[in-house]
This record gives sequence, structure tokens and C-alpha cells, in this order.
Amino acid sequence: MAGRRYVARGVPGGYRIWDNRGKRHWGDLYELCPDDLLTELNGAKDPARLTELLRRYRAARR
Repeated sequence: MAGRRYVARGVPGGYRIWDNRGKRHWGDLYELCPDDLLTELNGAKDPARLTELLRRYRAARR
């Protein structure tokens, strides 16, 4: 079984999404762990759903 490509890592101030294949952070800093965003990134990768989730998490930061 292959490991997940995207995982949440705790950093000072919240969480960042780590790309295991690219060996770098992906996206913004999140105060709460973005579980549903990670599920979508590691699963279906539906662009419309990803856009909706990213907008929701960005709005929560403001």
C-alpha cells in the first residue's frame, strides 16, 4: 500500500500541507487541521471541490 502524497504537518501557528512527492509545502498556513481538504487531495482531486475547500479555509483565516 502506497503512502499518502499529501499530509498535514504541525508548524508554529497551525498546520501546513506537505507534499511527500515534491518534498515541499503546498498551499497556505491553516489554523485548524484541514482534514477534508487532505482527503480530497489524496482521493478524487475534483477541481471544483478543491476550489470550494480552499476558499472556505481562506475565509476562515480572515
